[in-house]
Amino acid sequence: MKTIILCGGTGTRMKEETEFKPKPLVEVGGKPILWHIMKIYAHYGFNDFILALGYKSNMIKDYFLNWRAFVNDFTLDTKTGATTFHNNDCDDFRIVFAETGTDSLTGERIRRLKNYIGSDDYFMVTYGDGVADVNIPELVKFHQNQNTIATITAVRPASRFGYLDIDREAKKVVDFSQHKVTAEEEPSAEKNLINGGFMVFKREVLDMIEPDSMIESVFPKLAKSGQLSVFCHDGKWKCMDTHKEVEEMNEHWHKDPFWKIWD
Repeated sequence: MKTIILCGGTGTRMKEETEFKPKPLVEVGGKPILWHIMKIYAHYGFNDFILALGYKSNMIKDYFLNWRAFVNDFTLDTKTGATTFHNNDCDDFRIVFAETGTDSLTGERIRRLKNYIGSDDYFMVTYGDGVADVNIPELVKFHQNQNTIATITAVRPASRFGYLDIDREAKKVVDFSQHKVTAEEEPSAEKNLINGGFMVFKREVLDMIEPDSMIESVFPKLAKSGQLSVFCHDGKWKCMDTHKEVEEMNEHWHKDPFWKIWD
């Protein structure tokens, strides 16, 4: 099963970093956040990735094309150009680098990847800035058992995103709000959940996503028809959307790297 990672946004809320590099290359513990996300999936054997590229895409390509030189000792013969690597400390990833437009919205980026998804019945999608200790095989099994078009992973954040209204018994989304509720309405504990990424779709969703739209725009339609399931993740989750969150993520890496489920 292929995993799409949305890597094309400009990351305007953390301009201190993204003025010079794309957000997925912002480092946590000396490695790009994108690497951390890929390691979570690859730990469970899901190592077939499609990177939906946009802003500063060449830097992401350069990183992986030169990856072996970054992480290994090697000898370079400058006259012949021959390179001998003395170790091979590389991860086992298979990556499609797909240009999906500098200004494309997330739904449009996914639409443009239809040929790379191929004939697979299912595919996964996540954002290029969030990590969690999610059990991916359990998520996939849950999605298949639910037999809905889409499954999103609900997490409990500190604050400021849109909220999910879910039916715990049916394990489905009743309503989806992209933005935070108003200050006058304090959400109940049951509604204080957001889409944390780590999504699974049937391929038929590709024909439901409107051109030039956000992937989240299809959720209300799916929820209304009972086709949007929710996998409630009661573990830990964190995204990296501001410079302060970059610092927090690096602090977590040193003190509590909860998403480091790999050896």
